[in-house]
Amino acid sequence: MRNSHHIKDANREKSIFAFRSVLALIIVLAMLAALIARMYHLQITNHSHYQTLSDKNRMQLRSVAPTRGLIYDRNGVLLADNQPIFSLALIPEQVDDLDFTIKQLGEIIDLQDRHVTGFKKRLKRSRRPYKEVVLKSKLTEEEIARIEVRRHTLPGVEVQAELARYYPLGEATAHSIGYVGRINEKELAKLDPQNYSATNYIGKLGVERFYESELHGSVGFETVEINASNRILRSLDHLASTPGKDLVLHMDARLQLKVMELLEGKRAALVAIEPKTGGVLAQVSTPSYDPNKFVTGIDHKSYGLLRDSIDTPLFNRALKGQYPPGSTIKPVVGLAGLDVGVTSRDYTINDRGRYQLKNDDRIYRNWKREGHGIINLKDAIAESSDTYFYELAFNMGVDRMSRYLGYFGFGSNLSLDVSEGRSGILPSREWKRAWRGLPWYPGDSLNMGIGQGFMLATPFQLATMTALIANHGQWVAPRLLKSTRDGSIVLSQRPDKGSDVALNKPDNWDYIVETMEEVMHGKKGTARASGARSSYRIAGKTGTAQVVEIPQGEEYDAEALAERHRDHALFVGFAPADDPDIAVAVIVENGGGGSSAAAPIARAVFDEWINVLSVDADQGVLQ
Repeated sequence: MRNSHHIKDANREKSIFAFRSVLALIIVLAMLAALIARMYHLQITNHSHYQTLSDKNRMQLRSVAPTRGLIYDRNGVLLADNQPIFSLALIPEQVDDLDFTIKQLGEIIDLQDRHVTGFKKRLKRSRRPYKEVVLKSKLTEEEIARIEVRRHTLPGVEVQAELARYYPLGEATAHSIGYVGRINEKELAKLDPQNYSATNYIGKLGVERFYESELHGSVGFETVEINASNRILRSLDHLASTPGKDLVLHMDARLQLKVMELLEGKRAALVAIEPKTGGVLAQVSTPSYDPNKFVTGIDHKSYGLLRDSIDTPLFNRALKGQYPPGSTIKPVVGLAGLDVGVTSRDYTINDRGRYQLKNDDRIYRNWKREGHGIINLKDAIAESSDTYFYELAFNMGVDRMSRYLGYFGFGSNLSLDVSEGRSGILPSREWKRAWRGLPWYPGDSLNMGIGQGFMLATPFQLATMTALIANHGQWVAPRLLKSTRDGSIVLSQRPDKGSDVALNKPDNWDYIVETMEEVMHGKKGTARASGARSSYRIAGKTGTAQVVEIPQGEEYDAEALAERHRDHALFVGFAPADDPDIAVAVIVENGGGGSSAAAPIARAVFDEWINVLSVDADQGVLQ
């Protein structure tokens, strides 16, 4: 009895085995049924959905960036080019841990803090997680090799080739061509997200910004097959992008470089316009900067040096510098006086070097202390008599002066494609009442008559005024663009903003030009030294703009003033006087007298354009 439980019970074991077998079969059948049901769900019920997901795993639709249009000068010299560079980029949605990945990359190549900081800023403003965000640009061949060797361990990391903007003339064209830079958040919000889906750069300044829509082109698309490592295996479908238009400017690269040479070491600006076409032949502001540093992103130290420089190289003096025009506006004031009958060609005054209003103790001085003696309008312009123009301005009054000066572009930006220019200040009764809360005084008119007081103008506006005089009042709006490379003219759809200046006596145009020729070639002309020994006739006008006020009874002494408190030197002119090919305005900050500092620069520009470049053009020589 004690050993009875050790006896085998075959029936019982058989029953247990059968139960377990049936249970296992039921479980297997249940699992098989679940598997079949799942397969049915995947393969039959949701076939279309999962087929789409599968296609996405092996196929991707990628945007193809258009090639940015090139920019040429009038002779075919390349001013803005595209050059291939390689960049290290990360695709945010494919990277599990960005910080860890960046740390890994830092062990492979040289990654500086500025690269990481710039990447995080771009990542923060990026609204496209599927789009590559550049970490470092301009990789070396060695850096590319190091990354490719470890590519399999770096999901979401790509080395991409792209075309980056390059400016062959560097500093010489920075303030005219401008530059492109990476798209920021504010710009991204305004752009067409589809057309810019593959584009990292956009025009920031100058021609690059104004003609962004023409230069950019249209995006293309490509369907590609990829493997598990996100490598492209083949292209399945392709819609080509449309390249941007190549632009041809009126600018002459050789003249632009010559002007840079003439202005080297100065805080200055020069604008040269072709009167017949309105084409801007040269537009230079110095000191300047290298725009190539801004394309892929300038480092903080380099930008800080430019931003904090006392000479403000980032400031475009040609378009944004607002200066008292000084005596350069005397031809316009004289022309207005003739046209309204306030003065005449024969009217003379005895210039004793001073002018005084009745019941006013203030003395309005002439630049020449002893005066110019008996002079008429031609003498007054040639010798730049302030006294004559004090009287003329008083008799004419602010209303007529302001109206005529407005005809010549002051107080507004009338260029067709130079959108960054300032408007300066064209004073009037209404302007002073609105901005100063004061009435207009007779003394204000006297200051305005010699280009001082409240009036401010940019070098671009002075060049526009000069070109209008050269054209005898025929308005041709200044423009940088000549045509596109295929011959079409983008500006043809943009009407001129200004209008012709019609005088009551049209022959006064010839007379004013004669007075400006007397400045350059007359025995007492203020710029006779710059006009001497010229093979062609020049019409010009010097100017000196006061920077700090000299107290009554004291005499201006440049040596006693700090360099930055000295007068600005100005000059405007055109040549040849009888058939103008070029009109120039130049300012040299704190340069002193216009005749000594600004006029010689203009003469060198005239000689270069008329005696050298035009001859080369006639002979088919391009340098």
